[in-house]
Amino acid sequence: MTTAFDAVLVIAFGGPLGPADVRPFLGNVLRGRRVTAERIEEVAHHYELFGGISPLTALTTRQAELLEAQLRKDDLPLPVYLGMRNWDPYLKDVLARMSRDGIRRVVGVIAAAQRSYSSCTQYRENVAAARASLREQGLADVEVFYVGDWHTAPGFVDANAEHVAGALAKLPDDVRAAARIVFTAHSIPASMAQRSLYERHLEESARAIAARLETDNFALVYQSRSGRPEDPWLGPDVGDYLRDEHANGLQAAVLCPVGFLCDHIEVLYDLDVEAATICRDIGLPMVRASAVNDHPKFIQALTDVVKATVVRYAHARPLQIVASSQ
Repeated sequence: MTTAFDAVLVIAFGGPLGPADVRPFLGNVLRGRRVTAERIEEVAHHYELFGGISPLTALTTRQAELLEAQLRKDDLPLPVYLGMRNWDPYLKDVLARMSRDGIRRVVGVIAAAQRSYSSCTQYRENVAAARASLREQGLADVEVFYVGDWHTAPGFVDANAEHVAGALAKLPDDVRAAARIVFTAHSIPASMAQRSLYERHLEESARAIAARLETDNFALVYQSRSGRPEDPWLGPDVGDYLRDEHANGLQAAVLCPVGFLCDHIEVLYDLDVEAATICRDIGLPMVRASAVNDHPKFIQALTDVVKATVVRYAHARPLQIVASSQ
């Protein structure tokens, strides 16, 4: 497949690579936000429980490597670079390396399936800042053109559905048929949600996965809230939901982190520790489905959206569009 693009850029959150990185990393994440020192220490402890290393970097690196390999198999041999917004490898450094490598036009893939300011637009702003830094350094620009929405892409849906089915099989026989799929995603401020497609995209993802599993016994809840208690954020919280629904007769649950692409700290702590403890205390059978991680069908979904972008711009140069909060 011929293309005017030189590479693919996967843009991700980033994570600490050791105990000494945890607080500087959180400083990057929380810069400019109204978060108490107590909350910062609480989150730092979550990372420290797992050795101060977030699995996000290794998992996202694996996703990028597999994407490059699949593109090559599909006759689109583009190199895939990985840049992070909060830790090494930082976007600014990666774009500088790309510029020095002769890369001029790339397909951008933001590592989030559902769009909000914090999961999409903020990353675009970070890329724009990194491109401005290129000009300041006297380096050639690297233009980035983003893939379209893929929150209901067949490969993304299939990968999640297969992981949910695998988790369901681990439940006791006497409650499996009654188990509810509880989809989880990162909570965001209600004001941000009102200006974005985030809730709609999450609902569409959840509905598509449930349909693939031929069930309507599912719910969408939220986790990992980090704002002030007085500020409204999306809910219900996963812990509150599990307690309330168990009191209302819920017999078993499968947690599916549909709003996350890999099993990183927020999944490992908020679901495998906090939610699991709640379920154990109230006697609710619960299992967690893996995030899509490096599932082959998910990698194919990423490959397909990259290829679709290449095809979309095969005969015309795309116009640079100012990013919206949608």
